[in-house]
Amino acid sequence: MARWDPGTAERLTQAALELYTEHGYDNVTVTQIAERAGITRRSYFRYFPDKREVLFAGSERLPAAVRAAVLDADPAASPLSAALAALTQVGAALAEHIDRTAERRAVIDSSPELQERERTKLAVLTNAIQDALLQRGVDDDNAKLAAQIATIASQNALDRWAEAHGETDFATCLHAVTVSLRDVLTEGIDRRQGESCCARGAERAANGCQRAIVDTCELATQRGEGGLSLP
Repeated sequence: MARWDPGTAERLTQAALELYTEHGYDNVTVTQIAERAGITRRSYFRYFPDKREVLFAGSERLPAAVRAAVLDADPAASPLSAALAALTQVGAALAEHIDRTAERRAVIDSSPELQERERTKLAVLTNAIQDALLQRGVDDDNAKLAAQIATIASQNALDRWAEAHGETDFATCLHAVTVSLRDVLTEGIDRRQGESCCARGAERAANGCQRAIVDTCELATQRGEGGLSLP
């Protein structure tokens, strides 16, 4: 039986990205991807179950890595700070191994099918963060909210990193996103609805998020001085 070769998997990913960029995702077949990579169609399925997954190679390892990083975060860190610190650490390592990110992003954005698959992947990542926060003793509502915010922030940071074409590192991009998020939360609180019970609850939640983001911003700026240790 043929052995699994990581070099072949990389060739398949590159071949698929080239073909999707040239012809559009919907117009490319598994057979065409396999032929460009120099293998048979049958061999293709030893590496990927369909033509979608070839664009998400390695993503199945991300939830476990982030979950472990959340659990290893400073015990005194707030839920959102712990999640963002974990995503900074893992995301920085991941970004170093992603080639042609801007092209991959363009292909995904062009296909509703791929966008749906990406949403599924992000939901798995969010659940992994939430589970880790629950293990840290965070209540369910706060764990869910912190996980959702952190996942959205990391995706925004990854987009910024791709648009910078490697001129800015991922950690810096995520730091910029957390600063923007803090500003949005600060500006978004409607003080005129202070008598509303719902508004007061939203304000308390936003203030909690702001404190967590400020903590994370400060931690990110210290990463070269005993703060986050990035690869």
